[in-house]
This record gives sequence, C-alpha cells and structure tokens, in this order.
Amino acid sequence: MTPHALEAALRAVGAERYHNLHPFHRLLHDGGLTRGQVAAWALNRSHYQAMIPVKDATLLARLPTPELRRIWRQRIVDHDGEAEGDGGFARWRKLTASFGFADADVEAGEGVLPATKFAVQAYVRFVAERSLLEAIASSLTEMFSPAIIAERVSGMLANYPFVTPETLAYFDKRPAQASRDVDFALDYVCAHAVTAAQQQAAIAALRFKCDVLWAQLDALHFAYVEPGLPPPGAWRPEAL
Repeated sequence: MTPHALEAALRAVGAERYHNLHPFHRLLHDGGLTRGQVAAWALNRSHYQAMIPVKDATLLARLPTPELRRIWRQRIVDHDGEAEGDGGFARWRKLTASFGFADADVEAGEGVLPATKFAVQAYVRFVAERSLLEAIASSLTEMFSPAIIAERVSGMLANYPFVTPETLAYFDKRPAQASRDVDFALDYVCAHAVTAAQQQAAIAALRFKCDVLWAQLDALHFAYVEPGLPPPGAWRPEAL
C-alpha cells in the first residue's frame, strides 16, 4: 500500500472497532447509567490511565535515538506531570474523588475488575514484546479519541448532575495532546511500514489495541449493567 492507503486502512479499523461503538459507551454518553455505574466506569478506567505512562516508559526504553526518546517522553509528562498533583492521572483522580474513592485506593487499583487488569497488562506486554513498529502503531487509537472525548464531555455534562466541568478536567488537554501524538506516530508507522507484512502487522496492532479498550467495556457491562455480576473483590455500587 501507499502511505495514503495505509493511513486509510488504519482509520478504517477505528470506524469498525473503536470503543465509541460499544453499548456501554452509548449508555454512558446518553445518560443511561446510574451514578454507581458511572462510578464503576471512572474507577476501572483509572487503572488504564495509571498504566499508560508505564506503557510509554516501556516503549521509551526501546527507542534507539535521543530524538525519538525526547518526542516520546512527552507522553509520560502528559500523564504523570512534572510535579505532584500535575498531569493527566492527577486530573483523572478529580473524577474518582467525586465518587468518594480515595486517591491511594485508586492508585493501588483497589476494586478494579480483574478483566480490566488483564486487558491493561496485555497492552503493556504487547508494547514490551512486539516489534517497535507494532508498539507505536498500537497507540494510534488516539486518531479516534478527539471525537469520543467531545461526545463524552457534552453527553455527561448534559445527563448527569453529579458530573461537572471540574471533575472532567482530564479531558480538557487530551484532544490537543492526542493530535500531537498522532502526528508523530502516524508519520512513523507510514514511514517504517513499507512491506506488505509490516503494514499488516501495523493494522493488526491497532486492532489489538481496539480490542483492549473494547474488552474493558465488556467487563464493565457484564459486571454492572447486564447481568450485573461483579466478581469477588470488585467494587460494588451499593458502596456509594
């Protein structure tokens, strides 16, 4: 494929598989969840948010040049911040704190669904073990995130009185950060995926990442919506 055709193929993965299509997200954005179900989403998503800089540090260690490492390390700064209380994960904890979750418990992953942990761990292992091209390609779900963020913020603010702009502060900076990150990752993938095998590997990596996100929502839906069976050790909405 030409680079243009490869980009189109990558974007087609999102149109088919991105988690904005999941029934749980439709309920979340359209006001179809209870406060407890939204809290369960915020808690479980927090584990993913906490592990993103771990994933990025894993990938950073594999980059062969200072130039590439300088570019990629900005992702870690975005999530971890430059100081205590700064960064994306700190802003996410404003949301979990609004439901009464203690920061220490959120950081420790207390009450998070086992399936959430398994999915996130699989993503970190993928980035550590697969080719650098596949690892970078897996990050390209960010191509699709600005649209879902806009829908999420507007929908949640309109439908849930317990959600405020302050508790959704995490999403304020993400569209611009994601756009910057996509510019680099997409250029890298299109430049380095030149054979048919490399191009198919990049597409498969992006499919895998979509599966990671989808699996987390499958677990939430099963545990907290239908049939509503949280496993032992998982947080329960009646705790609110």
